[in-house]
Amino acid sequence: MRREIASSLDPSCPFCRFKDDGEFKKRRLKRIEANDPVAIYYEGFKEYENSNYISAFEWYTKATEFGYAEAHLKLAAMYYLGRGVEKDKGKEIHHLEEAAIGGHPDARYFLGKRELENHDYERAAKHYIIAAGQGDDDSIQMLMNVLFKAGIVSKEVLAATLRSHHAAVDATKSLQRETAPRIK
Repeated sequence: MRREIASSLDPSCPFCRFKDDGEFKKRRLKRIEANDPVAIYYEGFKEYENSNYISAFEWYTKATEFGYAEAHLKLAAMYYLGRGVEKDKGKEIHHLEEAAIGGHPDARYFLGKRELENHDYERAAKHYIIAAGQGDDDSIQMLMNVLFKAGIVSKEVLAATLRSHHAAVDATKSLQRETAPRIK
C-alpha cells in the first residue's frame, strides 16, 4: 500500500480495479453468481438507495442466508422504519440479534437502546459493554453518560470497558487507514 501511494498508483484492491462500468458490472455479476454475500448486499444497498425497498429487501434477505451481519442490520432498519415491509418490532429485534451474534457492534448498540426502552438496564449495559469492547464509540458514551451516572454500571466495569474499547480502537489503527482519507 505504501508503495502504491508513494508511486501514485491506484490503491484499490487489485481484484476490484476496473476500466469501465461494463467491466465493473461483469465482475459484480460474477461475484453474485458465486454467492458472495458482500456483492449480494451491495445490490440491495443500490436498490435501497434508489428507493426500491422491496427489491432491496429481497437482496438483503439473500445476503443474510450467507450469514452477512450487515444485511441483518439493514433488514432490522427496514422493519423499524417500515420501508418495503410492514413495521414489525419482533422481526426487527430478530435481525438485530442475528447481526449482533455475527459481531456487528451497531446491532449491539441498537439492542441496548431497545433494552433501555424496556427498562431492562442490566441487559442494556451488557449490550453496550460488548459493543464498546468492539470499538463502538456510541456505546461507550451511553455507558459513561447514562448508565454509569445512573449507578447501573460500576466504576470498575466502566474502567475495564474503557480499556477494552481503547484496545479495540488501537487494533484498527494502521498506516493504510491513516492515509486513506488523504487519497483522492
